[in-house]
Amino acid sequence: AMSERWDVGRALALAALFWLLQGAARGCAAPFLPLYLRLLALPAPLVGAAAGARQLAALAVPLCCPRGRAGRLLLAGSVLGSAGAGLALTLIPPAGPSGHTGCDSRLQPGLPGSLPSPLPSVLPSALLVPVPAATPEPERLASYRPPFAGLQEETLGSAATDLADNVEESLNTSESNEPALLKTALPTVGDAHVSENLPDSQDVNFEAVQSTSQDREYQVFLMVLGAVVLWELLATSLEWTMDESIYEYLDFVDATDRYRRLWLWGSAGAAAGACGVSVLVDQLDCSLGSSIPRLAVHFYAYAVLVMLSLMVSVFFPSHIPRKSARAPGLAKALSLLGGDGRALLFAGTVFLVGAASSAGHTFLLWQLQDQGSSELLMGLWVGLGPLAELALHPLRGQLLRALPGCRLELLSLAVLAAQLLGYSLLRAPWAALPVQALSALGSGALRWRLQGTVGDIARPGTERALRALLGALCAGGAGLGSFGGGFVVQRFGLAVLFQASCVGLGLWILFIVIVRSRLPRQRKINYSQLLAADSSEMSDSEEENEKDWLVEAMKDESFN
Repeated sequence: AMSERWDVGRALALAALFWLLQGAARGCAAPFLPLYLRLLALPAPLVGAAAGARQLAALAVPLCCPRGRAGRLLLAGSVLGSAGAGLALTLIPPAGPSGHTGCDSRLQPGLPGSLPSPLPSVLPSALLVPVPAATPEPERLASYRPPFAGLQEETLGSAATDLADNVEESLNTSESNEPALLKTALPTVGDAHVSENLPDSQDVNFEAVQSTSQDREYQVFLMVLGAVVLWELLATSLEWTMDESIYEYLDFVDATDRYRRLWLWGSAGAAAGACGVSVLVDQLDCSLGSSIPRLAVHFYAYAVLVMLSLMVSVFFPSHIPRKSARAPGLAKALSLLGGDGRALLFAGTVFLVGAASSAGHTFLLWQLQDQGSSELLMGLWVGLGPLAELALHPLRGQLLRALPGCRLELLSLAVLAAQLLGYSLLRAPWAALPVQALSALGSGALRWRLQGTVGDIARPGTERALRALLGALCAGGAGLGSFGGGFVVQRFGLAVLFQASCVGLGLWILFIVIVRSRLPRQRKINYSQLLAADSSEMSDSEEENEKDWLVEAMKDESFN
């Protein structure tokens, strides 16, 4: 029946349930991807490159996804493919033996990372082999390690153990044997040639080991890159296809005003997924069986939730859109954005916010892990961001009236800069929670400002294209921020990355204030005063029009 086919309430309920499940699937896997890549012993630049490629891969989805019935067929394939790509990540072997598990290695001696503790420096100086002084490296996270750190520590540990045994045997002898101890520490004349050639052979062996380690890292990185890009392409295709189907259906039944509130369910699902899977993982041992780390549960949960979302999408009513061309909408959005100076400034804000947020949030969980954070605390940190936005959403109208124009944009930038500065000063993992609560005024206020900008400059039929263009700018900034953030973290440390992002946002605030002061001011039309003026002038204008009509008629009659 027609009433059953166009049941708007049922369609909205199914759409809300779909976004709830899809948000939960995203929340339980995507934020924890850098932690899992760290477990695979990948360095920070390669982790940043993988995270950046995942963000940039989503930009190609709206340009190549079909619509209509072909899109419905793509929906099922995207669900199965994204679940398979997420599970494929758990099958990739680590690049080295010393990946960071986040568990207490003393309690899990069989897991990677349980290396012997360094030997205390109690040996006599005569027994220590002289080593050339290395150049000082910049400060970095404690978990960052040179290539083949496990092999190096194991070799040094065995050598130090042999030396310690010799020391113990020598100390048990009488005092008359002290010169013998010194004699064994000094090389003889016949061994001088061997000692001179020993550093050269050690350098050659170390270079070979380092080359093998780098080749192994690149092989693992290529496997990770392929799985991550495929995962993001299919997951974004799923979300984009379902979003188009929901909007076309609501547009056909003239209920698009309800479409704008569906993102609330996605945010609620992201918070629930991150917190729920963290509670589960925190109760598990460091490994499931002999070789599966407990972080793989994040991707198992993603596969289950995304399959449930497929079951929900099957019951959603289908509608074939009448329009199939999307390029004119994108062209119009580009022309609208380029023809407004204030809109261009906001586009730059969206790009920089995406870069700064992604650069820091990609590696913040590494810092929390190094500070001894539990899996539950990291999940609470991830879920607190969308929860704070949901809590502040009822006050959206009051804030928009209190901070008109660019004031809300400047507030969001200032809050994000303060948030990044707070992350750079963390000394305990629990301190990240109150800093993350500022996301309500940071990301939330920027989302409201985006909606206001789209409403101000959009023409009929271009709202979605303009919103998609601004979202693509944010994703592009996030991808480039992750790329550059990995190199900054390895070279200077995570605190420097946060501080540099904070300074960049502060400079952009000054730039916005200076440029907007030079732009021509927009005159606001007071429609109430305009209507009152029209009603008061109506009587006078009617009498004048009647007189003018009478004069023109008399002139025409005299002319005839």
